[in-house]
Amino acid sequence: MELIENLNWRYAVKRMTGKEVPEEKVNAILEAARLSASSAGLQPYKIIVVKDEATKKLLQPAAFNQPQITEASHLLVFAAYESLTAQHVEDFINLQIAVKKIPAESLEVFKNTLLNNYVTRADETNFQWAAKQAYIALGTALIAAANEQVDATPMEGFNPAAFDEILGLKELGLKSVALMVLGYRDEANDFLAKAPKVRRDMKDFVVNF
Repeated sequence: MELIENLNWRYAVKRMTGKEVPEEKVNAILEAARLSASSAGLQPYKIIVVKDEATKKLLQPAAFNQPQITEASHLLVFAAYESLTAQHVEDFINLQIAVKKIPAESLEVFKNTLLNNYVTRADETNFQWAAKQAYIALGTALIAAANEQVDATPMEGFNPAAFDEILGLKELGLKSVALMVLGYRDEANDFLAKAPKVRRDMKDFVVNF
């Protein structure tokens, strides 16, 4: 199965060559993330794409100077909503109406459910939920990158507050939660490039009832 072969091929690349990833491949990865599963379809996060070399260099110290930040072609920052507001719900419902071409009245119950079950919660609760939603999209993007034969490394080793400051995310109502770099592996300098993939056996991974 090609998907399984691609997932066996991928690993968390530690060094990259700096070679640019074609925009059509980047766009395919972003489109896969956009189409990713999302609770209630709300997608309470955004992906910030950093390609500018100066900006990547500015961000690198806030990611413990990990080389992938500047060696990558593109840096993706997954940023979750700080809070979920009634306006977010209103915009989402209006999008549903426009895309599905259905009357607003048909979504009234759904709208009230979102307002009552999500918007009324504490901002921190909604942020933690939104961060988990962003991780689902990150996982989808990882699989899409492997499908495009583009190396992708998920990264949590960074200072979110510093990233938020540099990228002006607070003004957008966002907080960074995870990173993903896109590029091509530097086999000569990456100690993991030739290493076999290590994962638990299926019998130790899956519990059947």
